[in-house]
Order: sequence, then structure tokens, then C-alpha cells
Amino acid sequence: MKVGFYQFRPLFGKTEKNCQKILTALENVDADLIILPELALSGYYFKDKNESLKYAEDPDNSSLLDSLANFANKKKLYLVVGFAEKRGEQCYNSAALIGPNGIEHIYRKVHLFNEEKFCFDPGDTPFIVNDINGVKIGIMICFDWVFPEVTRVLALQGAQIICQPSNLVLTFCQKTMLARCIENKVFAITANRFGTDTRPQGSLKFTGKSQIVAPSGTLLHRAASQRDALYITEIDPTDADNKMITEHNGVLSDRRPEFYTLLNN
Repeated sequence: MKVGFYQFRPLFGKTEKNCQKILTALENVDADLIILPELALSGYYFKDKNESLKYAEDPDNSSLLDSLANFANKKKLYLVVGFAEKRGEQCYNSAALIGPNGIEHIYRKVHLFNEEKFCFDPGDTPFIVNDINGVKIGIMICFDWVFPEVTRVLALQGAQIICQPSNLVLTFCQKTMLARCIENKVFAITANRFGTDTRPQGSLKFTGKSQIVAPSGTLLHRAASQRDALYITEIDPTDADNKMITEHNGVLSDRRPEFYTLLNN
């Protein structure tokens, strides 16, 4: 399976330009699955919910998402793209799984980071696994990395690849995802953005360094910090089906849930 990411700098509020940049960058790509950054269509640093709604997309009526779906159909590939999702007066920090048949799943970010709490409604979609051509993928967004329960829940459902659209400003995620992959014996693709969003309320600089990690915790590739990067590699998703970390220890089979009861609180 050919998988990869496209790291770029979305321009704040320039939704059509950002979408066209994606389509142009991926025009000649040969891949089965490509991950794009969080809020790839709109930019990130909204000042309030009214502004996030202004630049949000209604999946049932979005020419931009339709363009990505048409592209996925033409290329016979799958995209995971972050976007601001408008549902009536609700606005979510979401990621869409888009394939040859259109939008197959939308995940709404469960763990909102910092000022996102003033701009988005809390995500209300469960963590589920989607099947694409026999490969099982799970989706998380950016700050979800802080919560090991997210990757574990997806792994328990059979996820082989974790797709992580991101707009990372902290410096810890990339290293932490190596541990997440070891803990769960999964692949992880983190598609981050770079550059700075400078707004009236301040500035945020994003870290880039998008990456792909193997179930062994091996870093297969990490992009540079502050430049566009399109990277595709071939992996065998079934490598994630072997959950043994020693001859006698499985990262899932050796779990003792009866001792984890506090996790239910």
C-alpha cells in the first residue's frame, strides 16, 4: 500500500486557494492514501466561533469538499483532510475520509486544544475504524495525541494505520507518536502544517515535521520543519497485525483491564 502526507502552509481564510494548492500538489501523485493537515482548507487561528463558522464547510453543500471527492474518484485514492465543519449553528474541528465514492466518514475532534475551545463545539463522534480496500484505518486529530486512550481504542478495533491531521505548535507530538506506535503496534501518519498564523489576537507558529512511523516505533520518514513536503512510501499494513512485543508478550493480549477501572471515570 502506498501511503503518505502532504505538508504545506494553509493561508488563513483563503479556502479556495488552499484547496487548489492541495489539488495542484497532488496532481501527479501515485498513492492509495494521503493525509493532509488539520484545518487544511481554512487555516487555524480563529478568533471566535463566529469566525470559524464563516470559513467552515457544510459537507452536504461544499464545492471544495466536492472538488477533493472528484479528485479522489479520478485518482482512485483516499484522502484524510482536516476542515472546519458547519452543521447548523454548530462548528466542529473535523477530518473527512474521502474516497472514490465521496465522503465515507467524518471524525470530529474530541480533545480541543487551548483556544480551540472558544471556536469549536466539542467533538461528538466516537473513535471508529474504517475499511479501505481491506486496510483498517483510524482517525485522530492533532491534540488527541496527548490521550493514549485514543490510539488504544482504535488499535483494539483493529486499526492498522492511524491517520493524524495536525496543526502542531507544541514540540512533543512527533516523539510521542513513536511510543504510541510501539504501545499499540500500529502505523501512524502525522500530517502537520508549517508557517505562522498572525491574527489580531496573536501569532502561532506551527512545527511541520510531518512523519510516518512503523509498528516497531521506527521513524520511516520525517519532513523538514518549515517547507512544503509531499512524501509517499510503500508499507505492508499487515505488519500491524503482529501485536507481539516479545515472544511471550502481546501489547493487547497481555492487557489486564480489571486493574484499569479508573479509566472508566
